[in-house]
Amino acid sequence: MTTGYNKEHMARVYGRSLSISNKFSIEIANYIRNKKLSWAKQQLEKIIKKETPLPLTRFHGDRGHKKGMAAGAYPIKASQEILSLLNSVEANAQFLGLNTSNLIIKTIIATQGPGQWHYGRQRRRRMKRTNIEIIVEETAKKSEDKKKPEIKHDQKKMPEAKKIEKTEDKK
Repeated sequence: MTTGYNKEHMARVYGRSLSISNKFSIEIANYIRNKKLSWAKQQLEKIIKKETPLPLTRFHGDRGHKKGMAAGAYPIKASQEILSLLNSVEANAQFLGLNTSNLIIKTIIATQGPGQWHYGRQRRRRMKRTNIEIIVEETAKKSEDKKKPEIKHDQKKMPEAKKIEKTEDKK
């Protein structure tokens, strides 16, 4: 679990023992971290429809290039599970009274889940299980009126009244 969770401005969801690939989950998490929730949902829907591929940056061994990027893939099953978690965290945020149009995915962590065995006649194999935690945060729109005026390097920080008094003392 993550520390620094503020219940007033954040919402979270935790998916346990999801039967999806841990490597694809990590790639999707790195792709949508610190992005807007609406953008992430659109991208995952495009991956499911095979319109745009997921760029692979870490686990890309022997993967082919896709148009406009290096290694890429279409992890449909992992995208569907993470999209359902994003819909769930959006519903949680709406229940808490947060503005769902200003939600940013602050934290998304994909870790390896418990390994259960597939038994077979000649060998056995572990199932793919993944735990995913998603935390979204509501961000307020920054107003442009509160910008500080820029200070030029040649201006001194002394007030004008003090400058005048010093010049009068010299006369």
